[in-house]
Amino acid sequence: MKSPQAIIHLSSSPLISFLFYSLTITCLTSAIVSASNGGNETDYDALLSFKSKITHDPYKVLTSWNNSFHLCDWSGISCGKRHKRVTVLWLDSQGLEGSLSPHVGNLSFLRILSLSNNSFQGTIPHELGRLSRLRYLYLNRNKFSGVIPTNLSGCSNLEDLWLAQNNLVGSIPKEMSFLSKLTRLFIHENNLTGGIPPFLGNITSMEVFSAVSNPLGGSIPDTLGLWKSLTEFDAGGCNLYGSIPHSIFNLSLIVNLSLSTNHLTGSLPLEIGNQFPKLEWLQLRDNELTGVLPPSISNCSKLRHLEMDGNNFSGKLTINFSKLRDINIIRLYDNNFHGRGEADDLRFIDSLKNCTKLVELGIYSCNLIGVLPISIGNLSDQLSYLALDDNQLFGSLPSSIGSLVGLTSLYLGPNLFKGKIPSTIGKLKKIQYLGLDSNQFLGPIPDAIGNLSLLTELYLDSNKLEGQIPPSLGNCTELNGLNLAYNRLSGNIPKQLFQLPSLNYFLNFSQNRLSGSIPSEIKNLKTLSNLDLSYNNLSGNITSSLGDCISLTTLNLRGNRFHGTIPSSFSSLGGLGVLDISENNLSGRIPQFLDKWKSLEYLNLSFNDFKGEVPVQGVFANASLFSVLGNDKLCGGLVTLELPKCKETGSKKKRFPFFIFVIVIAPTLLIVLCCVYLLCKKKRNSQQSQSSGSERFMKVSYGQLLKATDGFSGANLIREGGFSSVYKGILDSNDDKTVAIKVLHLQTRGAHKSFIAECEAWRNIRHRNLLKIITSCSSVDFQGNDFEALVYEFMPNGSVHDWLHSSANTSKLNLLQRINILRDVANALDYLHNRCQTTIIHGDLKPSNILLDADMVAHVGDFGLARILGIELNQNSSTGVKGTIGYAPPEYGLGSEMTSIGDVYSFGILLLEVMTGKKPTDDMFNDGLSLHKFAYMAFPDQVIDVIDGDAIVLQSSEANAKKVEECLVAIIKIGVSCSVDSPPQRMKIEIVVNELQRILNVLQNI
Repeated sequence: MKSPQAIIHLSSSPLISFLFYSLTITCLTSAIVSASNGGNETDYDALLSFKSKITHDPYKVLTSWNNSFHLCDWSGISCGKRHKRVTVLWLDSQGLEGSLSPHVGNLSFLRILSLSNNSFQGTIPHELGRLSRLRYLYLNRNKFSGVIPTNLSGCSNLEDLWLAQNNLVGSIPKEMSFLSKLTRLFIHENNLTGGIPPFLGNITSMEVFSAVSNPLGGSIPDTLGLWKSLTEFDAGGCNLYGSIPHSIFNLSLIVNLSLSTNHLTGSLPLEIGNQFPKLEWLQLRDNELTGVLPPSISNCSKLRHLEMDGNNFSGKLTINFSKLRDINIIRLYDNNFHGRGEADDLRFIDSLKNCTKLVELGIYSCNLIGVLPISIGNLSDQLSYLALDDNQLFGSLPSSIGSLVGLTSLYLGPNLFKGKIPSTIGKLKKIQYLGLDSNQFLGPIPDAIGNLSLLTELYLDSNKLEGQIPPSLGNCTELNGLNLAYNRLSGNIPKQLFQLPSLNYFLNFSQNRLSGSIPSEIKNLKTLSNLDLSYNNLSGNITSSLGDCISLTTLNLRGNRFHGTIPSSFSSLGGLGVLDISENNLSGRIPQFLDKWKSLEYLNLSFNDFKGEVPVQGVFANASLFSVLGNDKLCGGLVTLELPKCKETGSKKKRFPFFIFVIVIAPTLLIVLCCVYLLCKKKRNSQQSQSSGSERFMKVSYGQLLKATDGFSGANLIREGGFSSVYKGILDSNDDKTVAIKVLHLQTRGAHKSFIAECEAWRNIRHRNLLKIITSCSSVDFQGNDFEALVYEFMPNGSVHDWLHSSANTSKLNLLQRINILRDVANALDYLHNRCQTTIIHGDLKPSNILLDADMVAHVGDFGLARILGIELNQNSSTGVKGTIGYAPPEYGLGSEMTSIGDVYSFGILLLEVMTGKKPTDDMFNDGLSLHKFAYMAFPDQVIDVIDGDAIVLQSSEANAKKVEECLVAIIKIGVSCSVDSPPQRMKIEIVVNELQRILNVLQNI
C-alpha cells in the first residue's frame, strides 16, 4: 500500500492532476443532479421513458413531468418520505394512449402501479417482474394484448392483480402460483383459454377471483376448495363444463357465487343453504343444472340476489322465502317446476310476504300449475316487476293484485286465467307494461284501466273479451302500444284513442267484430309505426286521414268491408314496408305511387275489384313481393301473373280546342294574377304597418351595437359559427346592461333564413329555461351592407360545451349540476313540443347551444334551424341543413322532415355527452361504435365505467354509493332510450322530465 506522501507525489504529475480534476467535476455534477432528484436518478429516467412511450395525453397530465418540478411533485406520482423514491404511479382514467415502457421495471420501490381505464396497447412488459415490492397492479380497462407475463411471479408481495378488460390471450401461467400473497385476481373480459388451472389452488390467500367472459373451457378444479378465504367467485361466460366440485361448497365465507352462462351439469347439494351462511349473491343462470332447487336456500338469510333461471331444475318449488328479508331479485324462470295442480303448488307465494325489499320476481316459463293465491297482494309494495307468464295458472285473477301499487311491469300471459279482469287493476298507478294476453278472460275491458296514466304498453289480445273498447283508454296519455286482437269486441273504434300523441309503437285491433269507419282523428297518430285493423266489420271509404300517419311501416286493413279507391293521400306513406288491403271491396286503378316506394317489402291487393294495368316496377317487379289475386279486371304486369294483355289505346287523341283556351282559360288566368298581385301588396303594407306600429322590443341601431362591442372587437368575441358570430357587449341604457349580440353572416347562404326562423320562434315562446331575447336589429352598416343581429340576455357561465370540453375551465360540473342542467333542457323541450300554442322543433340541440346563467340554470338558445309546425319558413327542404353531425337523428339524413321526436334523439345524445364527457364525434367512435352504443353496451352493470370521472363524488356510506349508482343507471337508460335509431321507440320528453326530477329528488336526499 502506498503512503500518503507517495499519493501526494503522484498528484504532482500534470496528467494525474488533470484526471483528478475531471473526476472531481464529474462527482460534483453527479452530486448536484442527485441532490435535485433526491438521489433517485433511476426513477427519474424510468419515468421519462414511461412518458416517451405515451402518444396521446388529452388532459395534459404529463406536462408537469419536467425539470421544473421535483419528480415527487409530478402528477400521479407519490414518493416515500424517507428515501424520496417513487412508491406510487397512479394515472387512472386519463385517456392516455401508447405502450407501457419496460423501464417501469426499474422503479424498484414501487408499491402501487395503477393505469386503469386508459388506452395502453402492446404487451405487458415482463420487466414488471422486477418490482418485488409491488403490492397493487391495476392494468384493467386498456388494450393490452399478448400473454400474461410469467415474470410477474417475481412480484412476490403482490396482493391485487387487475388485468381485466383487455385483449390478453393464452393461458394463465403456472408461475402465477408463486404469488403467495395474492388476494384479488381480476382477469375478466379477455380472450384467455386453457381452463382454470388446478395450481391456482395453491394461492391459499385468494379472496376474490373474477374470470367472467373468457373462453377458458374445461372444468372447475377441485383444488379451488383450498381457497378458504374466498368471498367472491365469478366465472360466468367461461365455457365451463362438468359439475361444480363439492369442495367449492365448503367455502363458508362465500358472499358472491356467480357461474352463469356456462355448460355446468349435475345437481346442487341439498345443504347448500347451510354451507353458505354469508351468501348474498347466487347466480347460476343459463346452465344445464338438474334436480330440485334445494329448500335449504331458505337458510341463506343474507341473500339479496337469486338467479337460477335457464336451467333444468324440476320438482315442486318448496323454498320458504320468509327468512330472506333482504332479497331484492328472484329469477327462477325457464325451468321445469312440474306442478301437478295440487292445492299447495303455489304456496311459496305465501312466504314472500316478509320479503319487504323484493323488487323483481320472475317465475315465467316454469310449467307451474295452480290457482294464483290471494296472498299475491301481500307482496312488497317495492315490487316493480312481476312475471308469471307462460305457465298454466288457472282460475280467476285475484282482485288483491291491485294492492301491488309499486308495480311498473306485470306479465300474466299466456296462462289459463278466466273470469273478468278485476277492476282493481286500475289501482296500479305506476304500471307501465301490462300483459294479460293469451288467457280466457271474459266480459268487458274495465273502464278502470283508463286510470293508468303512466301505461305505455297494454296487451289484452287473445282472450274472450266482449263489448266496446272503453273510451277511457284515451286517458292513458303515455300509451305507445295497444294490442286488443283476437277478442270479441264490437262497436265503433273510439276516437279518443286517436287523440293520443304518444301512440307511436303499435295499434292492433285485428280479429274482432268492430264496425263503422276509421275515425278521421287517426291523422293525429303521426308517429304510429304499426296499425292492424284486419278481419273486422269496418266499412265505408278508407279515410284519407291515414295519409297523415307518415311514420307507418305496417298497415293491415285486410278482411273488412271498405269500398272506394285507395286514397291519393297514401302517397305520403313512403316508409311503408307492408301494406295489406286485401279482401275488401276496393276498386279503381292501382295508384302509380305504389311502384315508387323503395321501402315496400310486401303488398297485398288481392280479392278486391281493381282494374287496369298492373305496374312492373318497384315492388311489382318481383312476383313474390305482392299479390293481386281475385281482381278480374286487372291486366298486364309480369308474365308470371298470367293476366290478360291490356288493350291498346288509340294513338290519335282528341286535342283540347285552342279557341276554348283563348276564350275561357286566358281571361280567368288574368283575373287570378291580378288577385295575387293585390293580395301581395296588401300583405306587404300590413307587414310594414305592423313593424312600425306594434314593436314591443326596445329599438337598437347598428351604431349602438358597434359601440356596445367596441367595434365588434375580437376581445369581445364569445364564439363563432357558420351563420353567425356572438359578441359580449354593454348597451348604453340606465343600467348599462351586459348582453350577448349575435351578428348574422349574411354573406353565408341560409343565414338570412336562419335569422327569420329565429325571430319567428322567439315571437311564440317564453320560458325560464329558454334564452331570453332582448331585441333584434335589421339595418345597414356604415358601408351600406345589410346588417342583421339578435340581442340576448348575457349568460355569464358560458355554454355546457365549455364546461365539458374547454381546457380553460379548471372547474368541472358535479353530478347534481349535470342532472339539473339536463332537467332544465328537458323542461324547455317539453314546453316547445307540448306547451306552446304551436309546436316548435328546435332542430339543433347540442352543448354549445345550452347556456348557463349566474346560478347555473340552463337556457336553450340558437333557434336558427327551428321549425314551427303549421308555419312554413321555406328553410327545411329535404336537401337543407338539419342539425349538427353527431346530434341530428339518422332519419334527417334520409330526408325526413324535422320532428319533435328528432329533438328527443338530440337530447339523448346531449345527455350521454354530459354524463360521459365524450363528444359523439370523438375519435374513439368508429368501426360501428357510437356514443349511443358505447353507453348501451355498458348498461346496466358497467354504467359506472362510462361516467365522466368528474361527475362522480364518492359518498360517505355504502348505501349512498349504491343509490348514486342506481341513479346513474337510470340516467344512462334515459339517454339510451332517447337516442335509439327508430323514432317510434324513443322515450317521450314528458317521461324524461318526470324521471330526471325523480332522480334529482333521490340525489338531493342523500
